[in-house]
Amino acid sequence: MSSSEESLARAEALLARLEATRAELERLSESEDADKALDILTELSDLSRQVEEELQRAKRAAETDAQA
Repeated sequence: MSSSEESLARAEALLARLEATRAELERLSESEDADKALDILTELSDLSRQVEEELQRAKRAAETDAQA
């Protein structure tokens, strides 16, 4: 597996975690647990940042592979 494929696989796994976390936030919105909701929003932000980093890594790796 190339490094760009590995980065894309990691990004896909992170997106799955992002979706699960978003669903948890939706459930929490019904219970009105503001402290837990804030924790979940922080986690969503962190996961989004990680997804962006992996996509950038995959893009750089694909560009490097294309030049080789």
